[in-house]
Amino acid sequence: MTTPDTDVLLARAQSWLAQDPDPQTRDELVRVIASVEAGDADARADLADRFRGTLEFGTAGLRGALGAGPNRMNRIVVIRAAAGLAAYLLDTGAAPGSPVVIGYDARHNSDVFAQDTAEVMAGAGLKPLLLPRPLPTPLLAFAIRELGCAAGVMVTASHNPPQDNGYKVYLGDGSQIVPPADSEIARRIAAVGTLESVTRVPLTTTGGRVLDDGIVDAYLDTAAAIAGDGARELAIVYTPLHGVGGSALPTVLETAGFTAPHVVAEQEEPDPDFPTVAFPNPEEPGAIDRAVALAERTGADIVIANDPDADRCAAAVPGPEGWRMLRGDEVGALLADHLLRAGRAGVYATSIVSSSLLGTMATAAGQRYAETLTGFKWIGRLPDLVFGYEEALGYCVDPEHVSDKDGISAALLLCEIAAEAKAAGRSLLDLLDDIAVEHGLHATDQLSVRVTDLREIAAAMERLRATPPTTLGGSPVTTADDLAVGTPELPPTDGLRYRTEDGSRVVVRPSGTEPKLKCYLEVVVPVVDADVATARAEAATRLTALRADIATAAGI
Repeated sequence: MTTPDTDVLLARAQSWLAQDPDPQTRDELVRVIASVEAGDADARADLADRFRGTLEFGTAGLRGALGAGPNRMNRIVVIRAAAGLAAYLLDTGAAPGSPVVIGYDARHNSDVFAQDTAEVMAGAGLKPLLLPRPLPTPLLAFAIRELGCAAGVMVTASHNPPQDNGYKVYLGDGSQIVPPADSEIARRIAAVGTLESVTRVPLTTTGGRVLDDGIVDAYLDTAAAIAGDGARELAIVYTPLHGVGGSALPTVLETAGFTAPHVVAEQEEPDPDFPTVAFPNPEEPGAIDRAVALAERTGADIVIANDPDADRCAAAVPGPEGWRMLRGDEVGALLADHLLRAGRAGVYATSIVSSSLLGTMATAAGQRYAETLTGFKWIGRLPDLVFGYEEALGYCVDPEHVSDKDGISAALLLCEIAAEAKAAGRSLLDLLDDIAVEHGLHATDQLSVRVTDLREIAAAMERLRATPPTTLGGSPVTTADDLAVGTPELPPTDGLRYRTEDGSRVVVRPSGTEPKLKCYLEVVVPVVDADVATARAEAATRLTALRADIATAAGI
């Protein structure tokens, strides 16, 4: 016997089923409906979740698990999103026939979602330009400017788990959308009627086409050109983590004069199931273990890893206690130091959760510094930007061409820095010590808690707001900022920032792309008599204390 609520749920599911153009998700939903009708409580909970609202379109576009229903990533959701985006573009000044470039990664259904988007754009009178195959996200960002497009769409879930996919939107300046564009697009998506009301025609109808490799070659040549004429002797191990960087980065490295890297064979080809990693994110423990093992076998100088859509870059280097992965803030400092010493003038920027070291370095070099909310949607659009980064392994080293994070060009520049250091008999770790001696040791760490129920994150934030900590790491809290209020410099965001008497800083915020609560920790320790080792030991002790105290305060 079904309850009235279940009857309503089943009616919604049947209505969805009637318009679903995808045989796979239709079959999936038929099976769930049958199980619900048979009285399966788990199936009913599953169906309720699929139809609990609509996957929200925000500044990260769309991102969620693949599957049938409005609260999943599927062809109906994507077609409606494309229709809403097309309406927004035409309503805000895009002329009929304006080009829109569409890219996609190698995840499940990425090519299908990209093709649907192209057909919707053509149906709306815009000119879709479809990238020729699964390619890196920064190439899409490059193509928007290179081809003079009104907008760009990248179908990707970046480093999310295999069951996810996503839909990232850029406007004609090559930057990701920010408010109010996100809410304006969302409003138009909500106004889209049934799927039958959305006009879809072949992408060539309005002069659109599948692009050839000319745009790919233009991006790869532009990325390779950022390297100077310095040293090139460097043994590199590389993994694209089953993503789309496998053809791009080796090509760029070789074009710039480096020897071809050793590539982790098991992770070289795109594979949407990511079979060798628990999470396809180089930040996750174990993700680059195979690359490190290959580096040990081949005597490599550096390990480079991209995430699956190649907009992020991770690096590991050998040290006194074996190989270790560099923190995002450390790579950011190395890249900034290199650019500052090269005389690159302009704005150096990072996010509120990244190390304060960049501001210290830029000020010391007489350059401007800016701090933004998290996300390259904010960093990439800053006027006069010459370098931007965020601690989550995202770096923008050539904003003139790619005003977004780019794991390909950043990897090349980092290899150039490592090769120059090697030629001088030094290492990246030595360069980090030099930076610490000059500017103080800025040590960072993160407490990241993954949840299955998003209410746990909301509860932790509520506890911190209701009872803010008075001490952290044994030092009194001097300022506690609720970032939801906003400041003259920063729009409101769900986050909390604490500063302590001894100069430590803690920022707590929900992740914008994953079901995680993240706590970002930083301590600053002066380096006395060039004794970096002692400063690092003190910093480690203070970070441990900070970590324990914020975990207790948040109840996580």
